[in-house]
Amino acid sequence: MIILPAIDIKNGKCVRLLRGDFNKITEYEKSPLEQASEFSNLGFKNIHIVDLDGAVEGKSINKNIIKDIIKKNNLKIQIGGGIRSRDNVEEWINAGVDKVVISTAAVEKPEFIIELSKKYKNKIALSLDVRNGFIALSGWKKQTDILALDFIKKIEHSAISRIIYTDINRDGTKTGPNIKDTINFSKKINIPIIVSGGISTKVDIINLKKAKAANIEGVIVGRAIYDGSINLEELSEI
Repeated sequence: MIILPAIDIKNGKCVRLLRGDFNKITEYEKSPLEQASEFSNLGFKNIHIVDLDGAVEGKSINKNIIKDIIKKNNLKIQIGGGIRSRDNVEEWINAGVDKVVISTAAVEKPEFIIELSKKYKNKIALSLDVRNGFIALSGWKKQTDILALDFIKKIEHSAISRIIYTDINRDGTKTGPNIKDTINFSKKINIPIIVSGGISTKVDIINLKKAKAANIEGVIVGRAIYDGSINLEELSEI
């Protein structure tokens, strides 16, 4: 199972939101570059970066910071937040990211991500930010009436490499992931899933591994790292 420590960036700083609420934000002392370097030094190969400013504005805002992380670390980076044009996707791929994560643009124009996934094999991922089964967009600020499963069925024939499935109600809460619903969801689709939202201890990750759901490829860990609930050295050994 792939473990991806998360770096969410707002105003150039590492932050975490509570349930996607921008009014409930925690800032951390280390810069995004310092945090990425720490992950790399501990042996992590993959990290998940979100440009939160970009997610709201609809364009990459913290790109210089992220490109600095790419240049100075040997990491497989999946990047999301505000990526809504072909030029922006190509820019990130040329910069050296492993996966470009698309959310709002994919839901609003499914053909956009279908075309990109065919052009850039194994490089395009879909982010589904889900609240009570329904997709939220634009940095989780816009709630839709689109069921996540219904949307996936529309684009399942594409070449999307993975889905980042975030349970917004669990995100930043450290209450544990919704393992039962996530596994049930994974069984209904044929695209690999990265689980996000609610990871509180390494036991949560071990339980996901024990579930042995074929489509669950990995897990994103955020607040539990920054608050010290999960020891990074222990996490790197799972």
